[in-house]
Amino acid sequence: MKHVVFKPRISEKSLDLASTGWYTFVVGNNARKEEITKAVNDLYGVTVTDVRTANVVGKERRVGKNRKVLRKSDWKKAFVRLSKGQKIDAFEVTSEGEKKT
Repeated sequence: MKHVVFKPRISEKSLDLASTGWYTFVVGNNARKEEITKAVNDLYGVTVTDVRTANVVGKERRVGKNRKVLRKSDWKKAFVRLSKGQKIDAFEVTSEGEKKT
């Protein structure tokens, strides 16, 4: 199986979503919802009930002395909903506000 799910997307917004049962991942640009479901099931040992995806367009940045325009790569994120009562430890936060390792 090819590499579909690259990493969990940890941000304030994704941690808020995780408390409601939705988990956010950075996935490959060509990843399909069925592939994402299977990959998350295999990697984390949970049951996925719903998957939503969003293509994110890369931003343009100006760099260097001549302010040359560079464009960041496009990427795709997946919002994954788990069965009731299940959770992924990567999205758990300790009481001090730091990410649990």
